[in-house]
Amino acid sequence: MTTPNALEDLLRELAPQVLGVVIRRYGDFHLAEDAVQEALIAATRHWGRDGIPENPRGWLLQTAGRKLTDIHRSEQARRRREKSASTETATEVSDADDSLRLLFLCCHPALSPASAVALTLRAVGGLTTAEIARAYLVPEATMAQRISRAKQNLAGETFGMPAGDERAQRLQAVLKVLYLMFNEGYTSTAGDELVRVDLATEAIRLTRMLAAAVPGDGEVAGALALMLLTDARRPARTGPVGELIPLAEQDRARWNRGQIAEGVLLVTGAMAGGVVGEYQLQAAIAAAHDTAPSTEQTDWEQILSLYGLLARVVDSPIVSLNRAVAAAMVHGPAAGLELLEPLDEQLKDNYRLDAVRGHLYEMVGDRERAAEHFRRAARRTTSLPEQRYLTGKATR
Repeated sequence: MTTPNALEDLLRELAPQVLGVVIRRYGDFHLAEDAVQEALIAATRHWGRDGIPENPRGWLLQTAGRKLTDIHRSEQARRRREKSASTETATEVSDADDSLRLLFLCCHPALSPASAVALTLRAVGGLTTAEIARAYLVPEATMAQRISRAKQNLAGETFGMPAGDERAQRLQAVLKVLYLMFNEGYTSTAGDELVRVDLATEAIRLTRMLAAAVPGDGEVAGALALMLLTDARRPARTGPVGELIPLAEQDRARWNRGQIAEGVLLVTGAMAGGVVGEYQLQAAIAAAHDTAPSTEQTDWEQILSLYGLLARVVDSPIVSLNRAVAAAMVHGPAAGLELLEPLDEQLKDNYRLDAVRGHLYEMVGDRERAAEHFRRAARRTTSLPEQRYLTGKATR
């Protein structure tokens, strides 16, 4: 008998492949997704009892097709299906191509980033609406409405890979969505848990799929390297009861050395290609942290230089915030505090600015100001582990 975990892994892998084919054949995202979900439910029931069939993908396609036939009974729908099916017979498309098309469709610029992430997790990642709702701490009905609106917004869109400049622009949107997904998994913005492993792992899996489909793209390789290098520290980021452990205090022996080696290899190869982009630079910074024996032995001058390059590529106050920390490590905390001053307006409600100020005032030795900023940061964050950590810093 097939184990539940093995069955779940197989269905999660096959779901985007099957959905891609069904959308291409029948042209209706909403109905295709409903049919595939019913097919997956049927597979869970039958395969768990009778074992996995010899051609599981074909089984799912056939079952989803029957479900759509039940939904679409009009003659017009039948003729459209026959025409699409005959077209597909002449032009075979790989499973990977279908998954990639689906990923690009879910990251369409017509969707908000939040909707694109939710739809990607649902359609490509294979997560249930309930799982996505739990990950983002919203009611299942709210998430269902968000996903439904996203599918409605895609009605009439072509299921195919964009070409030329549009493809390059959409690729940037895809990377943004995947990185948003990873960040939410690695450091949850709200709730009791600091890390949501399922989201971070799924983002890495989808980025691997993208990297395999577009080999030689430096930014895709950079994004994958960044996720791997960052996720490598996850085993040491939390203590026995889920408390946050900052980078400087982590047991580096617990870091995933295999992921670090892969990430360093990826970013080294990507940056050798010539034009260097945002994700490659962030991955290079992560690699400098991951390969250092300790915080004190970290090459902070290199990191400061990389942040300087990153600031030229992307205009982001968070980049400036991180650059201030690196400057403090190279030139002293006063230099870092000076670089924070222009960020007061851009990050006035962001807890990270107060957290960094608290850290730098602590380095200066001004304990009263440090405690004040740690308390303010604790009030502003919605992550309970971060809130507890910052409150503890203020108390100490």
